Amino acid sequence: MQGAVDAVNLGAAAGDLSVWGLFVQADIVVKLVMVVLVLASVWVWAIVFEKVTSLRRANRAADAFEDRFWSGGSLDDLFEEEGTKPTHPMAAVFGAAMSEWRRSLRVVGADLNRSSVRDRIERAMNVTVQREMDRMERWMIFLASVGSTAPFIGLFGTVWGIMHSFSAIAEMHNTNLAVVAPGIAEALFATAIGLVAAIPAVLAYNTISTDLGRFAVRLEGFGSEFGAILSRQSEERS
Repeated sequence: MQGAVDAVNLGAAAGDLSVWGLFVQADIVVKLVMVVLVLASVWVWAIVFEKVTSLRRANRAADAFEDRFWSGGSLDDLFEEEGTKPTHPMAAVFGAAMSEWRRSLRVVGADLNRSSVRDRIERAMNVTVQREMDRMERWMIFLASVGSTAPFIGLFGTVWGIMHSFSAIAEMHNTNLAVVAPGIAEALFATAIGLVAAIPAVLAYNTISTDLGRFAVRLEGFGSEFGAILSRQSEERS
């Protein structure tokens, strides 16, 4: 009985090959696949927008901070203004190093030229860089997962849809193209949605990962330069 109903629906669907029509006429499993893929695609674009925006904001903040840092002003004043409550990654790295350096200076006989003090400052900066990058890389694994799995999820929907279509066609005992085409189109629509979700996810993941890598190198380079500055200041104080 169910096969006969499917066959009637398949025949009635022959004239409606619109996007909405393909979705409405699809099997319930194929519909679920399509909904999951559409939601994943929307979330991908939301993540891409957030990452692009946050990276631009972080780079602008880093540019402004470096301008102040290299302007020759007091490091203590800069620390009080931006290092105590950092609002961007580079200020956080600067604040971590300055806090560790100040703690070391409070210890009697502390000297940055001692390896233990240098190691603590470098460790503080490295941990801060890692923490800030982990925060900025949040949801990147989702982009990678969508890029790698969405085509296969869409393919599953296609295979299931074709199986369902062939069963309905067998009930009708009719292989006319006008009867076969709509069911096949519904099934292939799932693969198309999978590709629509996967392609932007892969491109965005590669692009954003490269930009995040460059920003991480920038933070590490600033940390190395700042460590050298603290070392020179320690020599001047001794």
